Amino acid sequence: MSETILQFGAGNFLRGFVDLFVAELNRGVGTGVGKVVVVQSMGRGQAELLNACGGEYHVAIQGVVEGRVVDEVVKVDSISRALHAGSQWSEVLKVGRSEALRWIVSNTTEAGFVLDDRDGARPVEGEAPHSFPAKLLEVLLVRYEAGLPGVGVVPCELIERNGERLRELVVEQAGRWGVEARVLEWLRESVCWVESLVDRIVPGPPMAHAMKGSDPLLLSAEPFAFWGVKGVGAFWEHPAVQLTGDLTPYYLRKVRILNGAHSALVAYALPRGFRTVRECVEDAEVGVWLRRVLEEEIVPVIADRVEDAEGFVRATLDRFRNPFFEHRLESIALNHEAKVKTRLVPTVREYRERFGKSAPLLSAMLGV
Repeated sequence: MSETILQFGAGNFLRGFVDLFVAELNRGVGTGVGKVVVVQSMGRGQAELLNACGGEYHVAIQGVVEGRVVDEVVKVDSISRALHAGSQWSEVLKVGRSEALRWIVSNTTEAGFVLDDRDGARPVEGEAPHSFPAKLLEVLLVRYEAGLPGVGVVPCELIERNGERLRELVVEQAGRWGVEARVLEWLRESVCWVESLVDRIVPGPPMAHAMKGSDPLLLSAEPFAFWGVKGVGAFWEHPAVQLTGDLTPYYLRKVRILNGAHSALVAYALPRGFRTVRECVEDAEVGVWLRRVLEEEIVPVIADRVEDAEGFVRATLDRFRNPFFEHRLESIALNHEAKVKTRLVPTVREYRERFGKSAPLLSAMLGV
Protein backbone atom coordinates (compact mmCIF):
# COMPACT_ATOMS: atom_id res chain seq x y z
CA MET A 1 0.00 0.00 0.00
CA SER A 2 1.40 3.43 -0.99
CA GLU A 3 2.58 6.07 1.47
CA THR A 4 -0.12 8.70 0.98
CA ILE A 5 0.01 10.56 4.32
CA LEU A 6 2.85 12.61 5.80
CA GLN A 7 2.30 13.19 9.50
CA PHE A 8 4.08 15.86 11.53
CA GLY A 9 3.91 14.57 15.09
CA ALA A 10 4.57 11.21 16.73
CA GLY A 11 2.69 11.78 19.95
CA ASN A 12 -0.09 9.84 21.64
CA PHE A 13 -2.97 11.82 20.18
CA LEU A 14 -2.23 11.31 16.51
CA ARG A 15 -1.42 7.64 17.11
CA GLY A 16 -4.72 7.10 18.95
CA PHE A 17 -6.76 9.20 16.55
CA VAL A 18 -5.57 9.69 12.94
CA ASP A 19 -3.35 6.61 12.69
CA LEU A 20 -6.03 4.44 14.30
CA PHE A 21 -8.66 5.68 11.84
CA VAL A 22 -6.35 5.04 8.90
CA ALA A 23 -5.70 1.48 10.12
CA GLU A 24 -9.43 0.83 10.41
CA LEU A 25 -10.11 2.26 6.96
CA ASN A 26 -7.29 0.25 5.40
CA ARG A 27 -8.89 -2.95 6.69
CA GLY A 28 -12.24 -2.06 5.13
CA VAL A 29 -13.45 -2.99 1.67
CA GLY A 30 -12.91 -0.07 -0.71
CA THR A 31 -12.07 2.40 2.10
CA GLY A 32 -8.28 2.13 2.21
CA VAL A 33 -6.44 5.45 2.26
CA GLY A 34 -2.78 4.36 2.32
CA LYS A 35 0.13 4.33 4.71
CA VAL A 36 1.46 7.02 7.06
CA VAL A 37 5.02 8.37 7.25
CA VAL A 38 5.54 9.92 10.68
CA VAL A 39 7.94 12.84 11.21
CA GLN A 40 9.26 13.49 14.71
CA SER A 41 10.86 16.91 15.20
CA MET A 42 11.48 17.05 18.96
CA GLY A 43 13.85 14.22 19.87
CA ARG A 44 13.96 10.92 18.05
CA GLY A 45 13.04 8.29 20.64
CA GLN A 46 9.45 7.83 19.52
CA ALA A 47 10.48 7.50 15.86
CA GLU A 48 13.09 4.89 16.73
CA LEU A 49 10.58 2.94 18.82
CA LEU A 50 7.99 3.04 16.04
CA ASN A 51 10.52 1.69 13.56
CA ALA A 52 11.70 -1.00 16.00
CA CYS A 53 8.08 -2.17 16.31
CA GLY A 54 7.53 -2.14 12.55
CA GLY A 55 5.10 0.78 12.95
CA GLU A 56 2.63 -1.51 14.73
CA TYR A 57 1.03 -1.14 18.15
CA HIS A 58 -2.34 -1.46 19.88
CA VAL A 59 -4.90 0.97 21.24
CA ALA A 60 -7.07 -0.06 24.19
CA ILE A 61 -10.46 1.58 23.69
CA GLN A 62 -11.70 2.07 27.24
CA GLY A 63 -14.69 3.93 28.63
CA VAL A 64 -18.46 4.06 28.93
CA VAL A 65 -20.99 4.28 26.09
CA GLU A 66 -24.68 4.63 27.00
CA GLY A 67 -24.02 3.09 30.39
CA ARG A 68 -22.07 0.14 28.97
CA VAL A 69 -18.41 -0.34 29.87
CA VAL A 70 -16.18 -0.69 26.80
CA ASP A 71 -12.76 -2.34 27.06
CA GLU A 72 -11.44 -3.62 23.74
CA VAL A 73 -8.19 -3.59 21.78
CA VAL A 74 -7.58 -2.41 18.20
CA LYS A 75 -4.36 -3.09 16.28
CA VAL A 76 -2.83 -0.12 14.47
CA ASP A 77 -0.68 -1.03 11.46
CA SER A 78 -1.05 2.08 9.31
CA ILE A 79 2.45 3.53 9.87
CA SER A 80 5.02 2.44 7.31
CA ARG A 81 7.99 4.19 8.91
CA ALA A 82 9.00 7.10 11.13
CA LEU A 83 11.61 9.75 10.35
CA HIS A 84 13.60 12.14 12.53
CA ALA A 85 13.46 15.61 11.02
CA GLY A 86 16.86 16.67 12.30
CA SER A 87 18.84 13.80 10.80
CA GLN A 88 16.57 12.48 8.04
CA TRP A 89 15.19 15.64 6.46
CA SER A 90 16.21 14.52 2.95
CA GLU A 91 13.97 11.46 3.41
CA VAL A 92 11.11 13.72 4.48
CA LEU A 93 11.54 15.75 1.28
CA LYS A 94 11.50 12.55 -0.78
CA VAL A 95 8.03 11.90 0.61
CA GLY A 96 7.10 15.46 -0.37
CA ARG A 97 8.18 14.69 -3.94
CA SER A 98 6.20 11.45 -4.08
CA GLU A 99 3.37 11.24 -6.61
CA ALA A 100 1.48 9.07 -4.11
CA LEU A 101 1.33 11.74 -1.39
CA ARG A 102 -2.21 13.03 -0.85
CA TRP A 103 -2.42 14.39 2.71
CA ILE A 104 -0.29 16.13 5.31
CA VAL A 105 -1.60 16.01 8.88
CA SER A 106 -0.17 17.58 12.01
CA ASN A 107 -0.53 18.00 15.73
CA THR A 108 2.25 20.29 16.90
CA THR A 109 0.16 22.04 19.63
CA GLU A 110 -0.25 25.81 19.72
CA ALA A 111 3.51 26.13 20.14
CA GLY A 112 3.89 24.84 16.59
CA PHE A 113 1.85 27.66 15.08
CA VAL A 114 4.64 30.22 15.26
CA LEU A 115 7.49 31.27 13.01
CA ASP A 116 11.14 31.16 14.03
CA ASP A 117 13.59 33.99 13.33
CA ARG A 118 16.25 31.38 12.61
CA ASP A 119 14.32 30.52 9.43
CA GLY A 120 15.18 33.81 7.77
CA ALA A 121 16.53 32.10 4.65
CA ARG A 122 15.56 28.88 2.92
CA PRO A 123 17.89 26.14 4.17
CA VAL A 124 20.24 24.18 1.98
CA GLU A 125 19.12 20.74 0.76
CA GLY A 126 19.03 18.23 3.60
CA GLU A 127 18.89 20.80 6.40
CA ALA A 128 15.57 20.99 8.22
CA PRO A 129 14.00 24.37 8.99
CA HIS A 130 13.28 25.12 12.63
CA SER A 131 9.55 25.95 12.82
CA PHE A 132 6.72 23.69 11.76
CA PRO A 133 5.32 26.21 9.21
CA ALA A 134 8.78 26.45 7.63
CA LYS A 135 9.11 22.66 7.51
CA LEU A 136 5.70 22.42 5.89
CA LEU A 137 6.60 25.14 3.39
CA GLU A 138 9.79 23.35 2.39
CA VAL A 139 7.87 20.12 1.77
CA LEU A 140 5.33 21.98 -0.36
CA LEU A 141 8.03 23.85 -2.29
CA VAL A 142 9.89 20.71 -3.31
CA ARG A 143 6.57 19.30 -4.42
CA TYR A 144 5.88 22.39 -6.53
CA GLU A 145 9.38 22.28 -8.00
CA ALA A 146 8.83 18.65 -8.98
CA GLY A 147 5.76 19.70 -10.99
CA LEU A 148 3.36 17.77 -8.75
CA PRO A 149 -0.15 18.83 -7.70
CA GLY A 150 -1.01 20.24 -4.31
CA VAL A 151 -2.09 18.10 -1.39
CA GLY A 152 -4.58 18.41 1.44
CA VAL A 153 -3.13 19.91 4.63
CA VAL A 154 -5.14 18.86 7.69
CA PRO A 155 -3.97 20.41 10.98
CA CYS A 156 -5.31 18.73 14.12
CA GLU A 157 -4.12 21.39 16.55
CA LEU A 158 -6.91 22.66 18.81
CA ILE A 159 -6.90 26.12 17.26
CA GLU A 160 -9.95 27.73 15.69
CA ARG A 161 -9.61 28.26 11.92
CA ASN A 162 -6.46 26.12 12.12
CA GLY A 163 -6.30 25.51 8.37
CA GLU A 164 -6.59 29.20 7.55
CA ARG A 165 -4.11 30.22 10.22
CA LEU A 166 -1.57 27.64 9.09
CA ARG A 167 -1.90 28.84 5.50
CA GLU A 168 -1.25 32.42 6.63
CA LEU A 169 1.87 31.35 8.53
CA VAL A 170 3.19 29.35 5.58
CA VAL A 171 2.60 32.24 3.19
CA GLU A 172 4.29 34.64 5.63
CA GLN A 173 7.28 32.31 5.83
CA ALA A 174 7.33 32.11 2.03
CA GLY A 175 7.57 35.89 1.96
CA ARG A 176 10.61 35.73 4.23
CA TRP A 177 12.21 33.35 1.75
CA GLY A 178 11.41 35.57 -1.22
CA VAL A 179 9.19 33.01 -2.91
CA GLU A 180 7.87 34.15 -6.30
CA ALA A 181 4.30 35.35 -6.72
CA ARG A 182 3.29 32.40 -8.92
CA VAL A 183 4.46 30.00 -6.21
CA LEU A 184 2.54 31.93 -3.57
CA GLU A 185 -0.57 31.58 -5.71
CA TRP A 186 0.03 27.83 -5.95
CA LEU A 187 0.38 27.61 -2.17
CA ARG A 188 -2.88 29.50 -1.65
CA GLU A 189 -4.95 27.92 -4.41
CA SER A 190 -3.58 24.46 -5.28
CA VAL A 191 -2.95 23.32 -1.72
CA CYS A 192 -6.19 22.43 0.10
CA TRP A 193 -6.02 24.02 3.55
CA VAL A 194 -8.49 22.08 5.68
CA GLU A 195 -10.02 23.34 8.92
CA SER A 196 -10.60 20.59 11.43
CA LEU A 197 -11.83 20.08 14.99
CA VAL A 198 -10.69 16.98 16.85
CA ASP A 199 -12.16 15.59 20.04
CA ARG A 200 -10.92 12.47 21.79
CA ILE A 201 -9.11 11.81 25.05
CA VAL A 202 -5.92 9.81 24.47
CA PRO A 203 -4.15 9.89 27.84
CA GLY A 204 -1.28 7.55 26.99
CA PRO A 205 -0.63 3.99 28.17
CA PRO A 206 -3.45 2.38 30.19
CA MET A 207 -3.14 2.46 33.96
CA ALA A 208 -3.20 -1.35 33.89
CA HIS A 209 -3.51 -3.72 30.94
CA ALA A 210 -2.53 -7.27 30.02
CA MET A 211 -0.59 -6.03 26.95
CA LYS A 212 1.59 -3.46 28.73
CA GLY A 213 4.48 -5.90 28.94
CA SER A 214 4.35 -6.98 25.30
CA ASP A 215 3.59 -3.70 23.47
CA PRO A 216 5.83 -0.75 24.38
CA LEU A 217 3.66 1.56 22.25
CA LEU A 218 0.34 0.52 23.79
CA LEU A 219 -2.11 3.41 24.19
CA SER A 220 -5.50 3.89 25.77
CA ALA A 221 -8.22 6.04 24.21
CA GLU A 222 -11.82 6.73 25.10
CA PRO A 223 -14.57 5.31 22.84
CA PHE A 224 -15.84 8.80 21.94
CA ALA A 225 -14.19 10.31 18.88
CA PHE A 226 -15.19 13.25 16.70
CA TRP A 227 -13.37 14.79 13.75
CA GLY A 228 -15.09 17.76 12.17
CA VAL A 229 -13.60 18.56 8.76
CA LYS A 230 -14.24 21.69 6.70
CA GLY A 231 -12.78 22.94 3.45
CA VAL A 232 -12.41 19.72 1.50
CA GLY A 233 -14.75 18.17 -1.06
CA ALA A 234 -14.01 14.55 -0.17
CA PHE A 235 -12.35 12.99 2.83
CA TRP A 236 -12.01 9.69 4.63
CA GLU A 237 -15.31 7.89 5.21
CA HIS A 238 -14.96 7.03 8.88
CA PRO A 239 -17.77 7.03 11.48
CA ALA A 240 -15.90 9.63 13.55
CA VAL A 241 -15.52 12.04 10.60
CA GLN A 242 -18.13 14.74 10.05
CA LEU A 243 -17.79 16.78 6.86
CA THR A 244 -19.29 20.23 7.24
CA GLY A 245 -19.37 23.64 5.66
CA ASP A 246 -19.18 25.34 9.06
CA LEU A 247 -17.33 24.13 12.14
CA THR A 248 -18.62 26.97 14.32
CA PRO A 249 -21.56 24.99 15.78
CA TYR A 250 -19.24 22.13 16.71
CA TYR A 251 -16.79 24.46 18.45
CA LEU A 252 -19.72 26.06 20.29
CA ARG A 253 -21.09 22.69 21.38
CA LYS A 254 -17.73 21.46 22.65
CA VAL A 255 -16.74 24.67 24.44
CA ARG A 256 -20.08 25.29 26.13
CA ILE A 257 -20.99 21.70 27.05
CA LEU A 258 -17.81 19.64 27.48
CA ASN A 259 -15.37 22.39 28.43
CA GLY A 260 -18.06 24.36 30.25
CA ALA A 261 -18.90 21.34 32.40
CA HIS A 262 -15.22 20.88 33.24
CA SER A 263 -14.85 24.49 34.39
CA ALA A 264 -18.14 24.35 36.30
CA LEU A 265 -16.85 21.33 38.24
CA VAL A 266 -13.60 23.13 39.05
CA ALA A 267 -15.56 26.06 40.49
CA TYR A 268 -18.19 23.99 42.30
CA ALA A 269 -16.59 20.68 43.28
CA LEU A 270 -12.87 21.38 43.76
CA PRO A 271 -13.52 23.61 46.83
CA ARG A 272 -15.65 20.78 48.23
CA GLY A 273 -12.71 18.38 48.19
CA PHE A 274 -13.42 16.42 45.02
CA ARG A 275 -10.30 15.33 43.10
CA THR A 276 -11.45 13.83 39.80
CA VAL A 277 -14.18 14.34 37.23
CA ARG A 278 -15.45 10.80 37.75
CA GLU A 279 -15.88 11.35 41.49
CA CYS A 280 -18.00 14.39 40.72
CA VAL A 281 -20.46 12.76 38.31
CA GLU A 282 -20.80 9.70 40.55
CA ASP A 283 -21.59 11.80 43.62
CA ALA A 284 -25.33 12.03 44.36
CA GLU A 285 -25.34 15.78 44.97
CA VAL A 286 -22.65 17.05 42.58
CA GLY A 287 -23.72 14.71 39.77
CA VAL A 288 -27.30 15.96 39.91
CA TRP A 289 -26.12 19.56 40.09
CA LEU A 290 -23.95 19.14 36.99
CA ARG A 291 -26.73 17.48 35.01
CA ARG A 292 -29.08 20.34 35.89
CA VAL A 293 -26.49 22.91 34.81
CA LEU A 294 -26.10 21.17 31.47
CA GLU A 295 -29.75 20.40 30.76
CA GLU A 296 -31.44 23.45 32.29
CA GLU A 297 -28.98 26.29 31.70
CA ILE A 298 -26.43 25.44 29.00
CA VAL A 299 -28.51 23.45 26.50
CA PRO A 300 -31.44 25.94 26.40
CA VAL A 301 -29.21 28.75 25.10
CA ILE A 302 -27.35 26.78 22.40
CA ALA A 303 -29.77 24.04 21.29
CA ASP A 304 -30.99 26.06 18.29
CA ARG A 305 -27.40 26.67 17.12
CA VAL A 306 -25.83 23.21 17.43
CA GLU A 307 -26.65 19.67 16.41
CA ASP A 308 -28.09 17.30 19.05
CA ALA A 309 -27.07 19.23 22.17
CA GLU A 310 -28.97 16.76 24.38
CA GLY A 311 -27.16 13.78 22.87
CA PHE A 312 -23.81 15.51 23.33
CA VAL A 313 -24.68 16.05 27.02
CA ARG A 314 -25.33 12.32 27.42
CA ALA A 315 -22.06 11.46 25.68
CA THR A 316 -20.21 14.00 27.83
CA LEU A 317 -21.51 12.51 31.08
CA ASP A 318 -20.51 9.04 29.84
CA ARG A 319 -17.02 10.37 29.10
CA PHE A 320 -16.83 11.86 32.58
CA ARG A 321 -17.72 8.47 34.11
CA ASN A 322 -14.83 6.68 32.42
CA PRO A 323 -13.52 4.22 35.05
CA PHE A 324 -10.20 3.77 33.21
CA PHE A 325 -9.04 7.40 33.34
CA GLU A 326 -8.11 9.68 36.24
CA HIS A 327 -8.98 13.20 35.00
CA ARG A 328 -7.95 15.44 37.87
CA LEU A 329 -9.76 18.71 38.55
CA GLU A 330 -6.47 20.36 39.44
CA SER A 331 -5.21 19.88 35.88
CA ILE A 332 -8.42 21.37 34.46
CA ALA A 333 -8.07 24.32 36.86
CA LEU A 334 -5.03 25.71 35.03
CA ASN A 335 -5.91 29.23 33.77
CA HIS A 336 -9.35 28.78 35.32
CA GLU A 337 -10.42 32.43 35.29
CA ALA A 338 -9.70 32.82 31.58
CA LYS A 339 -11.53 29.58 30.82
CA VAL A 340 -14.61 30.70 32.77
CA LYS A 341 -14.80 33.85 30.65
CA THR A 342 -15.06 31.84 27.41
CA ARG A 343 -16.85 28.70 28.62
CA LEU A 344 -19.42 29.83 31.21
CA VAL A 345 -19.88 33.62 31.24
CA PRO A 346 -21.36 33.71 27.69
CA THR A 347 -23.94 31.11 28.75
CA VAL A 348 -24.96 33.19 31.77
CA ARG A 349 -25.26 36.33 29.63
CA GLU A 350 -27.26 34.61 26.89
CA TYR A 351 -29.56 32.94 29.41
CA ARG A 352 -30.43 36.33 30.87
CA GLU A 353 -31.00 37.79 27.39
CA ARG A 354 -33.26 34.93 26.31
CA PHE A 355 -35.28 34.35 29.45
CA GLY A 356 -35.14 37.70 31.24
CA LYS A 357 -33.71 36.23 34.42
CA SER A 358 -30.46 34.87 35.80
CA ALA A 359 -29.35 31.27 35.25
CA PRO A 360 -29.96 30.07 38.82
CA LEU A 361 -27.15 27.56 39.29
CA LEU A 362 -24.38 29.16 37.25
CA SER A 363 -25.14 32.68 38.44
CA ALA A 364 -25.10 31.61 42.06
CA MET A 365 -21.81 29.75 41.58
CA LEU A 366 -20.07 32.55 39.69
CA GLY A 367 -21.61 35.40 41.66
CA VAL A 368 -22.84 37.18 38.50
